[in-house]
Amino acid sequence: MTEFSHRVEQVSMSGIREVFEAASEDAINLGIGQPDFPTPSHARQAAVEAVENGNADAYTSNKGTIGLREAISAKYDRDGAFSVDTDDIIATSGGSEALHLAIEAHVDPGEEVIFPDPGFVSYDALTHLADGTPKPVGLREDLTLDPATVEDAITDDTAVFIVNSPANPTGAVQSEDDIREFARIADEHDVLCISDEVYEYIVFDGEHHSPMAYAESDNVVVVGACSKTYSMTGWRLGWVTGSNERIERMLRVHQYMQACASAPAQFAAEAALTGPQEPVDEMVTAFEERRDVLLDGLADIGLDTPTPRGAFYAMPEVPEGWVDECIDRGVVVVPGEAFGEHGEGYARISYATGIETLKEALEVMGEATRAVR
Repeated sequence: MTEFSHRVEQVSMSGIREVFEAASEDAINLGIGQPDFPTPSHARQAAVEAVENGNADAYTSNKGTIGLREAISAKYDRDGAFSVDTDDIIATSGGSEALHLAIEAHVDPGEEVIFPDPGFVSYDALTHLADGTPKPVGLREDLTLDPATVEDAITDDTAVFIVNSPANPTGAVQSEDDIREFARIADEHDVLCISDEVYEYIVFDGEHHSPMAYAESDNVVVVGACSKTYSMTGWRLGWVTGSNERIERMLRVHQYMQACASAPAQFAAEAALTGPQEPVDEMVTAFEERRDVLLDGLADIGLDTPTPRGAFYAMPEVPEGWVDECIDRGVVVVPGEAFGEHGEGYARISYATGIETLKEALEVMGEATRAVR
């Protein structure tokens, strides 16, 4: 038989999925990275109207509808982050496809991709699928990525480094000084910085900053999405933006693997971006309250947890066997090593669930902690 490609043999199933399969059906699931809020009604209605009016029947432009790209451009203007032309945006099937396009278009076989460890599981896998060489780097004690560590890791073979703020799985938010440094590194070393900003609005302490705002070259590409901000994970709608030259290269990959993002999702995303933003504010407020409940509970249990300043994850340091004990008792958490070797000794907890459920889970976590100590 035809053998499998080396690229696909380098990629295993996500450790997150393995945990899900090991858990019972009635378990409390604190492992999933999905907001537990509904998609805003005005976004849903826009998709319904597009379908009913026949506006979602055909392919859109490869880059996406002009209405959506105008909404994304206006979003960045509204945020005061940076300006982007509508021609320099590609609507994608979620942030995951956007990451794939960015890596595939810029990484040759054997070239290095530097990314945080622990970090989002796709960084390693997508690097392998592009025939690149993953180069994970460890984090500071507060689980932020040190620009000096990134700069020290750059070699003549480095094509890309990835910044993720707010971060999955750590909830860390990089400081403005760090982000400025990442932009400088991209400029001075002539290496592409992919800035994964899908959690950009879920910030509790400080502010979100993008290296795109500070770079003096075109060596920054930004990945965004509606998935987390608007609780639209199932809609699969993200985007990637960068210089026109970079966008046109990424478009070559996108047009053959995807053609265009789902048309109904594009209309929903346009409405989400241009409509009322109160649902986002309410969700972020709820996440911050949940974070505080979780941190207090973990402290009472005796687990040290770097304070997450954004997203909806916490990564406490946990004793050996703790994750298995939690899962056996009906609370799903993800072992830190699922996100890289530097994640060993940690666990990722998603607090995208109600406070009462979190309190119930904390009781179980306390039992698990006592069982392994």
